[in-house]
Amino acid sequence: MLGALAKKIFGSSNDRRVKGYRPRVAAINALEPEIAALSDEALRARTDMLKAELAGGKSLDDILVPAFATVREAAKRVLGQRHFDVQMIGGIVLHESGIAEMKTGEGKTLVATLPVYLNALSGKGVHVVTVNDYLASRDAEWMGRVYRFLGLTVGTIVHGLDDEQRREAYASDITYGTNNEFGFDYLRDNMKYELGQLSQRGHNFAIVDEVDSILIDEARTPLIISGPVDDRSELYVSVDALMPHLEKEHYDLDEKQRQVSLTESGNEFIEDLLRGAGLLKEGDLYDAHNVSLVHHVNQALRAHTLFTLDKDYIVKNDEVVIIDEFTGRMMQGRRYSEGLHQALEAKERVTIQPENQTLASITFQNYFRLYSKLAGMTGTASTEADEFAEIYKLEVVDIPTNKEVERVDEDDEVYRTVDEKYAGIIAEIEKAHARHQPILVGTGSIEKSEHLADLLRKAGFKALDYSDLNALTDVYKAAREGKVTKTFAVLNARFHEQEAYIVAEAGVPGAITIATNMAGRGTDIKLGGNLEMRIAKELADVPEGSDREARIAAIKAEIDEYRAKVLASGEPADSEAGRKTALPGGLYIIGTERHESRRIDNQLRGRSGRQGDPGRSKFYLSLQDDLMRIFGSDRMDGMLTRLGLEQGEAIIHPWINKAIEKAQQKVEARNFDMRKNVLKYDNVMNDQRKVVFEQRRDFMGQESVRETVDEMRHGVVDDLVAVHVPENAYAEQWDIEGLRLRITEVLNLDVPVEDWAKEEGIADEEMRERLHKAADEAYAARVEKNTPELMTYVEKQVLLQTLDHLWREHLVTLDHLRQVIGWRGFAQRDPLNEYKSEAFELFNGLVAALREQVTSQLSRIEIMYEQPEEQGQNLFPSPELPPMFAQHLDPVTGENEMDYSRTDGSSVLRAAPGDTALLERNPDDAESWGRVGRNEPCPCGSGKKYKHCHGRFTA
Repeated sequence: MLGALAKKIFGSSNDRRVKGYRPRVAAINALEPEIAALSDEALRARTDMLKAELAGGKSLDDILVPAFATVREAAKRVLGQRHFDVQMIGGIVLHESGIAEMKTGEGKTLVATLPVYLNALSGKGVHVVTVNDYLASRDAEWMGRVYRFLGLTVGTIVHGLDDEQRREAYASDITYGTNNEFGFDYLRDNMKYELGQLSQRGHNFAIVDEVDSILIDEARTPLIISGPVDDRSELYVSVDALMPHLEKEHYDLDEKQRQVSLTESGNEFIEDLLRGAGLLKEGDLYDAHNVSLVHHVNQALRAHTLFTLDKDYIVKNDEVVIIDEFTGRMMQGRRYSEGLHQALEAKERVTIQPENQTLASITFQNYFRLYSKLAGMTGTASTEADEFAEIYKLEVVDIPTNKEVERVDEDDEVYRTVDEKYAGIIAEIEKAHARHQPILVGTGSIEKSEHLADLLRKAGFKALDYSDLNALTDVYKAAREGKVTKTFAVLNARFHEQEAYIVAEAGVPGAITIATNMAGRGTDIKLGGNLEMRIAKELADVPEGSDREARIAAIKAEIDEYRAKVLASGEPADSEAGRKTALPGGLYIIGTERHESRRIDNQLRGRSGRQGDPGRSKFYLSLQDDLMRIFGSDRMDGMLTRLGLEQGEAIIHPWINKAIEKAQQKVEARNFDMRKNVLKYDNVMNDQRKVVFEQRRDFMGQESVRETVDEMRHGVVDDLVAVHVPENAYAEQWDIEGLRLRITEVLNLDVPVEDWAKEEGIADEEMRERLHKAADEAYAARVEKNTPELMTYVEKQVLLQTLDHLWREHLVTLDHLRQVIGWRGFAQRDPLNEYKSEAFELFNGLVAALREQVTSQLSRIEIMYEQPEEQGQNLFPSPELPPMFAQHLDPVTGENEMDYSRTDGSSVLRAAPGDTALLERNPDDAESWGRVGRNEPCPCGSGKKYKHCHGRFTA
């Protein structure tokens, strides 16, 4: 109570923060007359003036007021739009690394121009992140007019660009793009071999549009780049051969949960079998360095105990084909992941197909935390304010609307069954459609959108084909004549450009639009229709002139007429129904269910009531909905039956709204905990990723890595001596034979260590110094033989490629470790701490393996000279990147968002312009091979290297 009283007197913390921005907004407004008097050239010249002030020692905060005033004037001249004062406040919040929560229709796209321009003046680049390619291209073109007018450059990153186009876009002052493209470019940059090949130039400042969607919803699944792995078919076959020896007492099988695990006796038994087969070379099975072997054993065990031939899968044409458990149909092209399919292939003795391996991965949480400065904007962030603060250190500021919201949010209608709920929705749509009130129906999934569309068809409605440019002609005609069309559109967030047009026209009288949560995002619904959209569609081929101006005036008059009809389409008061006041016209939002997050519901509601327009919203629920079913609907169903609720009747009460909101809060808290837990594990990998990527860039930036190679060689010698000639040990305890063998194996040296060991008074220190000297002399001779220039190139390539190979293996090992580390909890150990400890040991092993493998390869390197194939060809080319597949799964649908053209759930990333991924090459069509590396296997399938096969015939 005291808190509420204090809030009334002093305002909330949000109110006080917004009030604190008012003086700067007043200062910007005071500059407006002076700047409005400038010519276009003088206004443009202010950019150079502000840059000079920055160079002279002023901070971005110092020039915020004049910079914002400059952008406001430029937008007035170029776009015909003037930033409102509340938009200025939003711009300041974004500049200060906050999240600006602005209601739909408040002009977030225009707000972004203020901090983007200000921060771009530093010359370090600004990234504006959107949810799809259409919005990235649209906003870059639309707002780019302002930036270009002021002398700044603008680039756009969308799917399908080659590396050169990407470098050019990132070199711009301002770069628009999607979260997926920015993330994948970062990963790909860290797989390249020269600094000049990198696309991105750093992570200075990013503004994320729809920040809640990208940093919370999309962040549930990581970005992954995968590629074909080395052939491991022998390991699958070897492990599979051990499975028939297992007895039922060796494993616990839970067929209901489809889970199987080895018992204690089973673990001991399989360890003995693995040692006998030579697969378990050192340590116990569950030691960290054997985690991949554990993974292979678990998958083979699953293949033999949980999957049955001719029930779960069949063997056809030397392939294992999955059978759908619900339909019984063969699922051609579908494969189980994480090596399970290969385990089934080994079990059935068919050809083992190569599996894809993770080459690089990152979560959005960790990608966006790379930026020195991060900001975001959305219409719905307050409910997730704690998560933004804890994970991203971003504070949410609720920006006041320019005009008061006039939308009426009605209480939910709760039915007993789903069928009754949908019947109520159809009846409500028919009533509103008869009044010519535009309706937007929000659904939770594509399947539910299609189900509702089928019900509307049965009720006599017809679906629009929105791929047809003239799809809305009948809707416009009916609106003019005051008739109803009984047509509707279904949008599933798949064809963003066409759907943006349909959503923009969802405010036309009588329009019915069914949309999933993501469909049509970023496009305002204006009552009566969208003038800009209609001009772009209807007058695209009409040249500038009096005829075009007359037609624009006619469209504008028609939209004004439609708007008046929509405003008058409200539902009158009905005393018999217990409604004493009339309900407003405007856009009518109907929700078909409550989402588990309040934020998604608020997004849907926010589509109505923009810029002070009237509107209404209502949610229709049933006790069979997921949220209601999980939170005690059985008890509520019994209570409603006892109260005499008849079939088809709904219960409406504010208490139900509050109960549902509490249920949503519980789910939100649980989901936050899950994301936080995932992030804790990913942070372990992220710390290692940052070390590897930074070290890699350091190597790429060096003229020569000779010093690093020398240090690695010395480190290897030190390790060998420490193992075989321990400090302070007696000579009788030295393993001289083992040292000699390892020196020959790793350093390719033949030195008389046995004779040295017999010398009087020799110790580990002298042994180490002699080996350093012998190894250095042998390597110096090799450098002299192959020329220092060539060895400088070879050293860098060997170092980078070995690091890449070991890092990929390390990622697989960490992934396998992550899957089994939870079992440590049964021993009363914290799985997270165990994971951190094991991952640290594995990383130390990676560093030691890098030293040894680089030293070993360079100690044996022999240079073979070939005649350049073309005059002026680069003698020291960078290695080609491997075939790569991009994947980011939609957290809701499970579909790969990067799958633009393929149907197998993977999207091919071009390694470089002209490269052709392996899976796209036709062995019988040389034109489909693209550029083939000389040492790659020839695509014809001969088994020879390309340079010894078809490569011999290329000029």
